[in-house]
Amino acid sequence: MSSGLLTISYLIAAVLFILSLGGLSAHHTARRGALYGTVGILLAIVATLLGDTTGLVLITALLVVGAGVGIYVARRVEMTAMPQLVAILHSFVGLAAVLIGFSDHIVQHEIIDRIAQAVHRGEVFVGVFVGALTFTGSVVAWAKLQGTLDGRPLLLPARHLLNLLMLGSICVCGYFFVGNGSVLLLLLAAVLAFVFGAHLVIAIGGADMPVVVSMLNSYSGWAAAATGFMLVNDLLIVAGALVGSSGAILSYIMCRAMNRSFLSVILGGFGSQSATAVADAGDKKYLVTDTETTATSLQNSSRVIIVPGYGMAVAQAQHSIKEISARLTAGGVDVRFAIHPVAGRLPGHMNVLLAEAGVPYSIVAEMDDINAEFEKTDTVLVIGANDIVNPGAISDSSSSIYGMPVLHAWHAKQVIVLKRSMASGYSGVDNPLFYRDNTHMLFGDAKKTSDDILALLQQQTQPQQNFA
Repeated sequence: MSSGLLTISYLIAAVLFILSLGGLSAHHTARRGALYGTVGILLAIVATLLGDTTGLVLITALLVVGAGVGIYVARRVEMTAMPQLVAILHSFVGLAAVLIGFSDHIVQHEIIDRIAQAVHRGEVFVGVFVGALTFTGSVVAWAKLQGTLDGRPLLLPARHLLNLLMLGSICVCGYFFVGNGSVLLLLLAAVLAFVFGAHLVIAIGGADMPVVVSMLNSYSGWAAAATGFMLVNDLLIVAGALVGSSGAILSYIMCRAMNRSFLSVILGGFGSQSATAVADAGDKKYLVTDTETTATSLQNSSRVIIVPGYGMAVAQAQHSIKEISARLTAGGVDVRFAIHPVAGRLPGHMNVLLAEAGVPYSIVAEMDDINAEFEKTDTVLVIGANDIVNPGAISDSSSSIYGMPVLHAWHAKQVIVLKRSMASGYSGVDNPLFYRDNTHMLFGDAKKTSDDILALLQQQTQPQQNFA
């Protein structure tokens, strides 16, 4: 392929990547955005392969194997495990940046100018550093989300000083590496970066995991951009910069949604009060309801707001909840869904689940748009959510989630919470909402419970044969 055609292909792919990000910003254009991104990456891969046919057979074979593994994993993974999948995929990008960095440095480049040589070494070092940090940080995030590691933060003594020492040592290695190009210095920096990345994420509590995932997404983008500079590949630079900047913006938005600074998330330690919070919960009184009462309450309401949480994802109850909302809507009830920015363990997790179940985009509202509606709502149905409806975030200055914007579910006439038990949420903080006079707890598996409610609603509206 000629250099001109390669450049045009890269330009088209870059435009498709930008259109993809734009499409993914809204529900109704998300599918189109995903399609743009898929076509863009396929065009980029084909153009790169045809641009330099060296080792084409081997590379194509590896691509086929990798694509096969990816398709197999993507088809088998449950939606609840999507955050883990995203985290582990980030680790692959980081590891690729590390390996490419070492490979590119070991291969002798004929760079005579000392300044150009120093710049190239700087590109290699940044790629290896960011890639190594991304790799181990993503692996630890995956382990926390998967349950292999404890979700609570591991707070080592003098951890901030330890982080500063590691970062300082990495910078010193980088300074001397740029000067003399020693592979041993690059290797030492990589090892330190591996430890640094793991230590950063292992000190972050489970409540901050959505931010961590988007943050690692940003890191993987910058690692890809650094790799693009190493390989003198303009498209890889553009794609990496797009991923890095969009991930950073998303992390900032997530931090604002939790009323936490980005620096405080990176430094970790959130959720360390969990043991005390859970211990105090057992002495409080709460009201319990059943499926029959819940079905009747929903049917007799004029306005219902449904708040989905990670518990709904775990139970795979989204399809039943969708049918409940459709049944209520057909009976004249105004039903809406309220989505908190950090519901679930991945940005947009709840939106994807509801879209998968076929919930109309028009009745799905974000927190800022629906909070004022709770006061005019008869019943709020909370499905496996906890921290995102915790009034303590507003009223209790001693709470570790104090200041975090939440859904004001407690302002409704009544709140029905579907949970397995009275256990605290992912942050480990007890929820005062569960002990209010207008709140009733409906215990059990969310899927079975919602199925029972749906069956009761169907019995009560049996004459409506034409319901769809």
